[in-house]
Amino acid sequence: QVQLVESGGGLVQAGGSLRLSCAASGSIFSINDMGWYRQAPGKQRELVATITGGGSTNYADSVKGRFTISGHNANNTVYLQMNSLKPEDTAVYYCHAGGHTVALISFGSWGQGTQVTVSP
Repeated sequence: QVQLVESGGGLVQAGGSLRLSCAASGSIFSINDMGWYRQAPGKQRELVATITGGGSTNYADSVKGRFTISGHNANNTVYLQMNSLKPEDTAVYYCHAGGHTVALISFGSWGQGTQVTVSP
């Protein structure tokens, strides 16, 4: 079983910054990729950014140039540095990890979510 624990959400004014963290723990053999998704009220969950074990990153167009994803291999922890935040970034942010357990069973796990609120 794999658990993801997120932290770092909160309330910030437009133009401000926040840093989210997500730590994976449990029966982990390997993690292929980790990422952040978000879900605003009344909307579907959407990809924000992902990072592979090799360090390749992928970003939603709406956050390119403002958000940076980092971490992963060293300690199964991923970070999301969010700068120049906009009110439309307000959402619950979820961490996701995909890989294999020590029993070599593939997994895809989600964190509990952390609220990010950006005021105008």
